[in-house]
Formats: sequence, C-alpha cells, structure tokens
Amino acid sequence: MAGHSQWANIKHRKALVDSKRSKLWSKLSKAIIVAAKLGGGDPSANIRLRTAIIDAKAVSLPKDNIDRAIKKGTGELDGGDVEEILYEGYGPGGVAILCDIMTDNRNRTAPEVRKLFDSHGGNLGSTNCVAYLFERKGLLSIKQSAVDLEKLMEIALENGAEDVTEGEETFEISCPTDAYTGLVEVIEAQGIAIESKQVTRVPNLTVEVDSETAVSVMKLLEKLEDHDDVQSVATNVNFTAEQLANLG
Repeated sequence: MAGHSQWANIKHRKALVDSKRSKLWSKLSKAIIVAAKLGGGDPSANIRLRTAIIDAKAVSLPKDNIDRAIKKGTGELDGGDVEEILYEGYGPGGVAILCDIMTDNRNRTAPEVRKLFDSHGGNLGSTNCVAYLFERKGLLSIKQSAVDLEKLMEIALENGAEDVTEGEETFEISCPTDAYTGLVEVIEAQGIAIESKQVTRVPNLTVEVDSETAVSVMKLLEKLEDHDDVQSVATNVNFTAEQLANLG
C-alpha cells in the first residue's frame, strides 16, 4: 500500500501544478536558470541542466523560453539572480514538509512561506529539522501496456535504476539522481512512453494521519505548491487511497 500511496500522492500533487501551465513554465524556467548558473550553459556537460531541459520540454515550454533561461543563468541576459533554498517545517499533526525554493528575493519569499505554514496549522523549522528524513531520487512511471516487465527491468537495472515495482496499472522505477537523465533518455530511445517522471524527495519512513489531518495537510501542500517561488513540496505523509479519493 505504501508504494501505491507514494505514487498516488505524487501524481495527485503533480496534477494540481500541471493544471496551471503558465506558473509551471515560470518554475521550470527558474530551474533552468539555476542549473545554468551553477554548471554552465552546455547541457551535454551539465547533467542538471539537461534534466531541467527534459522536464521543460515534457510540458511544452517553448524553445525560446529555454534558451532565454539558459542565457540568464550564464549571465548573457539580465534576470539570472535566482538562488536555491530549502525550507523545512512541520504541517498539521507534526508531519514533515520540505519545500524546494528558487527565488530572486529571499526576504520576500521567507515571510510569505512562513505565513502559509502558520495559517494552515504548521510552522517553519530550523535547518535539518526534517531534511534528514528524505532522500532525493528519480521516479518514473510507465504504463504496463507500454512494455513487458522483464524487458523494462533489464533496461532499467542496467542503466542505474535501484528498483522496479509493479503497481495497479503501471511499473514504477526509482533511481539515484545522477542516473535519472541517462535512464530517461535510454527508456525513451527504446520507444517506451514514460507516463510521468521527476526528481523528488522521497521519505525514508512514512506516517499515517487521520482523515481530518489529511485534509489539512493537503490544503497546506496545495497552497505551498501554488506559490510562485516553490519548485516542489515533499511530505512524509502516507495518504491512503480513500483519503486521496475524498480529497479529489
């Protein structure tokens, strides 16, 4: 159930973000800016930038936008003053929440995010108060109708995947972040359609909450993900299928 719930959680929250394309495009542009700023503007030599571009193309971010974001990151254009910050805190019921932030003004972002926590029954915490509970991983989901499990396992495990599991209708692959981009490229080169893919923070241990707390936690997650400077949000809550259906 935990595996199913983990993927259901991710897909549910991803759908909330994907429904707002212009905001999503802005967040992806920031990811490209930061990647180019940290590792240079050549995707072939900058794995993080290549990953950010793959994610951007997956939601049809125009090539001109991608090129502009790269140039902002390398300093060829103004607008590259974006920094990456990790905010940690507690949600309703004391659950752990991590926010990956990219902002050009942390003095604006910090109080805004703090207010979201405070107004939804949570609070921001100190550095590493909950980060140690999570690990960054690449996660891919592929429809079972798209590929034979044995073939997928062979491809995935030979190209850096840690695990391949069978869900209700999909195969789920987890991998270290440094294997993510190469694994995506290999799978797609085989003509296998990837239903969803992302690098995210996965909890080492999950907690369950009652239905009332689940509603409060999800409202906070939605508000955080809707913030312009929040790239992604992770929690250690293991929502049940019934709770997700009721939240639907």
